[in-house]
Amino acid sequence: MRVENFIYFFTICGFFIGLVFSIINFNEPEYILFYTGIITLFFYLLIHVVIANFLDIKTLSKNIFNKEKYEEVSDYFIYEMEVREKKINSLVSVLENIQSQESANKNKKEKHDNYDKIAA
Repeated sequence: MRVENFIYFFTICGFFIGLVFSIINFNEPEYILFYTGIITLFFYLLIHVVIANFLDIKTLSKNIFNKEKYEEVSDYFIYEMEVREKKINSLVSVLENIQSQESANKNKKEKHDNYDKIAA
């Protein structure tokens, strides 16, 4: 049976139990609605707690940690990170070379302009 069906079933059970309890104990419609809602909410939260605990125990007993697969995936990610790091480092070095060449050309041009001004 699916988890959602348990939630729906116990919520509806909580509603009817709350409705019966409220009708038996109270005459005012506000109190009947209030206590029906509170009891329904209690059943709704209770079934969520029960299901969460049941599923945690169930999944912990079924899932055994697979160390070999974890290490294989980790090694793959480490390899991919190293490849990307090498690519980024090569791109940075290319950009640094281009910038240094541009600054050298700019300095040569400024010196050449200064010599032209002196000669004139």
